[in-house]
Amino acid sequence: MTDEPMTNEPVTNEPMTDAPLTDPAVQVGGAQEIAPDLLVIPNHRVALVPNIGIIGGTEAVLVVETGIGNTNAEQVLAFASEVAKGRRMYLTTTHFHPEHAFGAQVFAGQATYLVNRAQADDLKTKGPGYLEMFRGFGGSIARRLDGVKVPTPDVTYDDGYDLDLGGRTVRLRPTGRGHTKGDQVVEVPDAGVLFTGDLAETGQFAIFPWFPPYDTDVSGVRWLEVMDRLAATGPRVVVPGHGDLGGPEVLAGVRDYLRELREETWRRRDSAMGEAKIVAEVRALLIERHPEWVGQEWIERGVGCLCTEHPA
Repeated sequence: MTDEPMTNEPVTNEPMTDAPLTDPAVQVGGAQEIAPDLLVIPNHRVALVPNIGIIGGTEAVLVVETGIGNTNAEQVLAFASEVAKGRRMYLTTTHFHPEHAFGAQVFAGQATYLVNRAQADDLKTKGPGYLEMFRGFGGSIARRLDGVKVPTPDVTYDDGYDLDLGGRTVRLRPTGRGHTKGDQVVEVPDAGVLFTGDLAETGQFAIFPWFPPYDTDVSGVRWLEVMDRLAATGPRVVVPGHGDLGGPEVLAGVRDYLRELREETWRRRDSAMGEAKIVAEVRALLIERHPEWVGQEWIERGVGCLCTEHPA
């Protein structure tokens, strides 16, 4: 597996999801307070809309994720500004993918944008290719990305960042390679809340952005290790990248699925079965086991990733 993707080229002409590509509009009116001074704008299971967080302390407010494009980000910023009521503002994103980070330019001059260094590197090296890929979907997605530039963070950190909001400290923690090379989680210890980004989803198969040769940074093996660590922390509330909020069972569920995907793929790889047949068998088996989940297209990409990680 290569460590670095090709840059300056669209990643793929294929959509990242087989779900109908409806307008990925953030609905700030649906915000829910899940702890004192801690709100989530839920994605309502709309494709390419993330769950967005607004975390407040006595002195400052942190926004987690922007939504895709400037118009969504403007709504998020306006709503967060109302919540902040003059408090200083910060922005962070869980990883570089467009629906999570490609509205950050709207926050320039209004909030300090801080992320882990690996995510900043992803934005610089892979952001342009992903921007072109998403624009290539056309329709409302392309319109959402009109005028968007790949953002550059104001502050980057290496091993972790404890952000003091005033009476509340939020922990930004890079996880190492998993869903992307630059994933980070956002912990709110006093509320027992964990924002995972796309390391965890609910109601769907895990998203494997496996697009060789352009992007091969996703690692099923390391992602599983990350989920083992996160599941051991036992947060009260888990805010996944997409889907319904839940508790520790969200982390355990993703961990168990990744283990299931690895074991079923590697068992067949052990017998020297060809990848196409592995995909067909594993896909059929996992759909049978999880018939209610969406995102079936990600099974094939997950199998492809794990075939390359098979211990020969």
